[in-house]
Amino acid sequence: MKALILTDGKAGHENQSKAFARSIGCDFDVQPVRFRSRTAKALSYLLDHLGIHTMRLFSEAPVPADGYRLTIGTGSGTFYAAKTLARRMGVPCGAVLYPRGYRIGTFDCILAPSFDNPPAAANVIEIPVNLVAADEAFYAAGVDAFRERHPATGRPAAAVIVGGPNKCSTMTPEWMRDQLTAIFARHKSEGRNDEIWVTTSRRTPPAVEDVVKSFPFDYKLIYSQDHFNPIPAFVSLAAHLYVTAESTGMLSEACSFGKAEVHVMDNLKPGPHKFRRFAEACAARGAAKADLAPQFAAARRLLGLAPDASR
Repeated sequence: MKALILTDGKAGHENQSKAFARSIGCDFDVQPVRFRSRTAKALSYLLDHLGIHTMRLFSEAPVPADGYRLTIGTGSGTFYAAKTLARRMGVPCGAVLYPRGYRIGTFDCILAPSFDNPPAAANVIEIPVNLVAADEAFYAAGVDAFRERHPATGRPAAAVIVGGPNKCSTMTPEWMRDQLTAIFARHKSEGRNDEIWVTTSRRTPPAVEDVVKSFPFDYKLIYSQDHFNPIPAFVSLAAHLYVTAESTGMLSEACSFGKAEVHVMDNLKPGPHKFRRFAEACAARGAAKADLAPQFAAARRLLGLAPDASR
């Protein structure tokens, strides 16, 4: 049983589509799709409401083919194409993230994060976190690679994952220093001597990386100097995970895997926007992990797949 995944080239979107396919028991092929222009994308919303579905809006897109059980699209660059190809192939269409602006009722199944405040509908399944495309083998390999660099000491660990500023967040050296000072005070005082690990990311400003370098971490990964990925090990091994609030993908992973208590480092801009809703929901979970098995079972039903398709 195979799904056709349409990708807009964004890794975060593509990985969620892959996670969806795997979780409902489907193999998949991944094909790129690209609107000819912003005007073509804008026109897709109007045409969808008029019931007109054409691939002529795209400069790059797969052609309909036999052998697929469904199409999957994540992100606004894929929704219209996924629906159009599904109709031409006579198969269901699944969407991840809420396809705002399109006719919702004509998607067969929509997995919509709670922070998008999706409306109640028969084909909309609300999920508490973003989907994460990873499995046990991925995390086991990540732990092995990490332990080659940092052997186990037997002490509990707190891991810090630092992202960077974006449209909804800021990140200054002063803010980072305050956050790390508080973390060290919690885990290196009053008789505690936990290990403290950190990784920065490609989005972390140089001045913030300089602050991170100045603290005596037991393990330190500065992304601008070393592109090794310690996050699978952090998620698997740490007792506490500190994640910057704008990192929705990392917060989703922290709330889905491992056993760590999740702490959100709030660097969000003011306002009741969806990123704040998401960060607050993640912080409220603490160490409780998101179990999406009921949502995936409901998705299989909506897509007309066998109840045991994921086995």
